[in-house]
Amino acid sequence: MADRIRVGVVGAHAERGWGRGVHLPALAAHEDYEITAVAGTSEESARAAAGVWGARHAFGSAQALMEHDDVDLVTIAVQLPQRDGLVDAAIAAGKHVYSEWPLALDAATAERFRGAAESAGVRHAVGLQSRHHPAIRHLRDLLAQGDLVGEVLSTSLTYSLSTPDTWSQRYAALFDHTKGVNHLAVVGGHSLDMYRSVVGDVAELSATLTTRIGRVTMEETGEHIEVTSPDQIVAAGLLRSGAAVSVHFMTGGPRGDGFRIEVHGRQGRLVLRSTDDSLVGPEFVLTYAAASGEPAREVPLPDTYRPALPGAGSPASNVHQVYTDLARAIRTGERSEPDFGTAVGTHRLLDAIKLAAATGERVTLQQC
Repeated sequence: MADRIRVGVVGAHAERGWGRGVHLPALAAHEDYEITAVAGTSEESARAAAGVWGARHAFGSAQALMEHDDVDLVTIAVQLPQRDGLVDAAIAAGKHVYSEWPLALDAATAERFRGAAESAGVRHAVGLQSRHHPAIRHLRDLLAQGDLVGEVLSTSLTYSLSTPDTWSQRYAALFDHTKGVNHLAVVGGHSLDMYRSVVGDVAELSATLTTRIGRVTMEETGEHIEVTSPDQIVAAGLLRSGAAVSVHFMTGGPRGDGFRIEVHGRQGRLVLRSTDDSLVGPEFVLTYAAASGEPAREVPLPDTYRPALPGAGSPASNVHQVYTDLARAIRTGERSEPDFGTAVGTHRLLDAIKLAAATGERVTLQQC
């Protein structure tokens, strides 16, 4: 491998998309990486993206990119419905791989990807970058230190997201429970992984899923499509620590209030609130109330938690941190998170929520 890790980006575009808006800027600003190849839906679109990002190679085929000798790491920045076979192909080509979230349709498939990557000796990462948000890392460290809240008794997460009645057709899969990119998988997956990185893993839960908005309109055609994926997601149970946990995701309506994470302990309470309802790039305010009854006070974010990619929004800076940790893993063989193992844990949690809601029974989760 060259001094810099050579990256091929599948799903690169010159003007739009998650790869264009987040992955490529994070990579271009990173001293450990060089963007050497891009693949798009056609050679023409790939050449346009290559011109923007200075890549030497442009492919209309993801397979051709993966097989090229100038690629050490494959970033798969396309949505799950268009990703069929790409993770397997990257691993089979002997490339390190960074896959967007969701990694798979279920935990069993994610587990297979993890096993295949480990057998092939390639490093892997998954797009659950919100656990690297500076405010989330700060809260995680404060809980680990235990000075402010003491023993955690209970914790909760709520997230409300406004959604329109009319959507572009490119988001149609969001409303189909079979596609793997619905609200439970995307909103729930990103949020729950961020949350469990702070409070720890869930040991058991019960859940309710319901769809309150049964039909949406496609912007381009005016067509009404039936919604089969849940827009209200409720779960409650126990963490492995024994603390009580509750989660509620609310989507729909004209206004969302964003995230609220509360941790209630013997010595005090920490509350982290977002100032907007962005899923992957919110700003947060942290407050602390001591058990002594003093008024709640704001806890400032120390400068040591500021992102390593100044001037960029939190999605790009969080992804930049994933790439930093992945580069170390590639060079040393050590594990970095979020990786496919992280994805397995989050997929297991999502599968447990679906099973508990379908059966009406409490579900015990297996440890990763």
